[in-house]
Amino acid sequence: MSALTRYFFRSAVERSSAWNTVAWWESRRFIFNAVVGGAGLVTLGWVNLVSLVTAGSLVPIPWQVPLIYGAMANVCYTLGWTAELALHRLVGDDASTAGATIFRYGFVFSVGLTLFPAVLVTLATVATLVFR
Repeated sequence: MSALTRYFFRSAVERSSAWNTVAWWESRRFIFNAVVGGAGLVTLGWVNLVSLVTAGSLVPIPWQVPLIYGAMANVCYTLGWTAELALHRLVGDDASTAGATIFRYGFVFSVGLTLFPAVLVTLATVATLVFR
């Protein structure tokens, strides 16, 4: 099994207790934060590069914005394992693969949401250049 498969998938044995569930999620938090943070740096860099090239100056982004964004990303991450525990309590063992699925979709959504402003700035810049 590859490291990527081990990171995004989980066997039913690993879901033997609530503590194991929380431990599984928390063992992945650092990489989640690194990837989402990296996507945030790419977004900030791209927005500033486009701004510098088109307007000749950098976009002033208060330092509190990335800090709050990162904190909210971690709150939502915690809601992931909370939702898994609630789902397991409601449905039982039928929800054994739901946690890893929630994790995968949440991971992709978080990275996409973090990169979305870069896409918007790019589209807005292209639209401005085309429709002048």
